[in-house]
Amino acid sequence: PKLIKETIEDAGFPVKEFSEQQIAVCRLRIKGMACTSCSESLERALKFLDGVKKAVVGLALEEAKVHFDPNITDSDRIIEAIEDAGFGADLISSGNEANKVHLKLEGVSSVEDMNTIKSYLESAIGVNHVEMDLEEKRATVNYDPDFTGPRSIIEAVQEVAHGSYKASLYIPPRQRETEQHHEINNYRNQFLLSCLFSVPLFIFSMVLPMLPPFGDWLEYKIYNMFTVGLLLRWVLCTPVQFIVGRRFYKGSYHALRLKSANMDVLVAMGTNAAYFYSVYVAIKSLSSDTFKGQDFFETSAMLISFILLGKYLEVLAKGKTSDALAKLTDLAPDSACLLILDDDGNVVSEVAISTQLIQRNDIIKIIPGEKVPVDGIVIDGQSYVNESMITGEAQPIAKKPGDKVIGGTMNENGCLLVKATHVGSETALSQIVQLVEAAQLARAPIQKIADRISRFFVPAIVLTAFITWLGWLIPGVIGIYPKHWIPKGMDKFELALQFGISVLV
Repeated sequence: PKLIKETIEDAGFPVKEFSEQQIAVCRLRIKGMACTSCSESLERALKFLDGVKKAVVGLALEEAKVHFDPNITDSDRIIEAIEDAGFGADLISSGNEANKVHLKLEGVSSVEDMNTIKSYLESAIGVNHVEMDLEEKRATVNYDPDFTGPRSIIEAVQEVAHGSYKASLYIPPRQRETEQHHEINNYRNQFLLSCLFSVPLFIFSMVLPMLPPFGDWLEYKIYNMFTVGLLLRWVLCTPVQFIVGRRFYKGSYHALRLKSANMDVLVAMGTNAAYFYSVYVAIKSLSSDTFKGQDFFETSAMLISFILLGKYLEVLAKGKTSDALAKLTDLAPDSACLLILDDDGNVVSEVAISTQLIQRNDIIKIIPGEKVPVDGIVIDGQSYVNESMITGEAQPIAKKPGDKVIGGTMNENGCLLVKATHVGSETALSQIVQLVEAAQLARAPIQKIADRISRFFVPAIVLTAFITWLGWLIPGVIGIYPKHWIPKGMDKFELALQFGISVLV
């Protein structure tokens, strides 16, 4: 920030309201979000945290991007705040990931070994910061790409103690794919378990009563007005309500703690109202020989089943979104041919290395039919390069010394020697991936309006249901509608309650 201020002032413009505070950025994967109301309430919870300047939570990506003052808070406190709000969180990245390399260390057994490697790396040219993890035997190194790179850092580790230690590039596993696969399977299994009870319940409630004489046995009275059909519906609905539907209770608890009402609150209220009213109908049927109340057991179970089907389809759609991003990243090749030059610029040898180990100013050899590994400038050779994945242009573009090439494009027919200018997250392909992720995290103006509406949606529904109940109860007490509207064995209060619950469901 100081350098930016000085540069602007050197250009002849005064800088006012200059803030000395540092701003750090971290990206987190969020688990357990059910709807836009969840992302909205989590954003509010993060913004209330001391030191947080800006927080954006994306429901589609299930990620959060948080800008914070590192002098006041850190990523661990942010994760704690997210967990207090009832969601899970994993750190994806913190700080500037552009010039950061993760290494797996071998031959390290003690804190002394770690300290030896750390002090040696910190003294190396271009290394800005080193973090060591003895438990995992890993090192994270921040570096200046103008002076060093991942390959030089690995070589530096292997120089310590005359080659006693070895280092290799550590690529964190793609947790998102594993978690999404687990989430898809989880929702599918929950939906199938719910269907195991809901489908027979639907048949006993809606199908068999319409097919006499097949459904006549459902009307057999066990005691007073308590029938076989009512007992079966009660038994089949209970596991769906309290075992399959447990996730809605947990989601409601966390949402209400944050003083917000999300989809879980609405589902829990609607299904509970239907279920417990039906229990009341069952108990009254046991104690009365004239009561003919209508239960809502099938409504409660089918509602939970439909919502789980919706969630299953939603996580499938989310999986396709992240698959598209992964395929975009995979356009770059995994390996490249690095040329080792002597002091006079003559080629000494060729080495096949991982694309992630390419450093700025490396000379890469690209033969016909190979993909360009990084962005660079052609220094020797002539060829045609297919750049359709970037430009959409189907015609291959002629390349000669001095021309730029883009990582991920296909070399058609000639051999090219390319000097790397942009590596890692600086390449055009990486920038496109970052733009797509940023676009998915950002909200369109219409979505912001929808999110604001969602905050008041649940209270509005509850209020509407309450007004409906009053709208039937008061005319009933006054005597506006005729008494024969009320079913046998039911009173005005129960009739009004039925209408209120119907609106809520």
